[in-house]
Amino acid sequence: MSKNCAVILAAGEGKRMKANKPKPMMEVLSRPMIDWVLDAAEASGVKDTILVVGAYGEQLVDHCGDRSAICWQRERLGTGHAVMMALDYLNASDADNVLILNGDAPFMDAATIAESLALHEANGNAVTVISARLDEPFGYGRIVQGADGSFERIVEQKDATDEEKAIRNVNSGAYWFRREDLISSLGKLTTDNAAGEYYLTDTIYILKQEGKNAGVFVTENADVVLGANDREQLQALNDIAARNFPEAVK
Repeated sequence: MSKNCAVILAAGEGKRMKANKPKPMMEVLSRPMIDWVLDAAEASGVKDTILVVGAYGEQLVDHCGDRSAICWQRERLGTGHAVMMALDYLNASDADNVLILNGDAPFMDAATIAESLALHEANGNAVTVISARLDEPFGYGRIVQGADGSFERIVEQKDATDEEKAIRNVNSGAYWFRREDLISSLGKLTTDNAAGEYYLTDTIYILKQEGKNAGVFVTENADVVLGANDREQLQALNDIAARNFPEAVK
């Protein structure tokens, strides 16, 4: 059995929440979203987790420090930069694969994590994008796939053609990487883009250009893509959770 670890991106400040806490500490059914994410990772068999924290990060250290290693993203220079902050841990790790998760996506589930890992390893992928199929994909990055189902590219809503907008498979923002491939591709990221940031998704194209496999796993659980940027969206997450997990309602 392979050994795996997870890097959980939890540096989001969540200014629109109007709360003096990091976004992953906002609650769904009276539990911080980060607890939902850690529970899913651990239940899937991923035991070693690395939490990347930033704004109000002390709260996450206090809450999660006994469950996860902690590293700091002092500057917000993109998702790729956030994962770079965990490089000391990744270089020292003996994990075969690294799971990237978002700390404010509470409905990522253990089955999706385990099933996507199985596909990732069976196909010998350097990277596997975890995708969900949505009836209403507006606003999400679309996953463009080849005829054989392999990953071709991610197209954001604003850049998509009409044909691409009809694609219902969207990017969840969660990925499996072979550890060594993740480390090597992070070292090749640049900020040569309009935002001047390091994009984690650029590592996928780097690996493809090196002739390595990039795959897509499409989960049956469409809720894995859901997050919250404001109080209204947070309430929507609570409403969904109350329907799906009535036993957890307090």
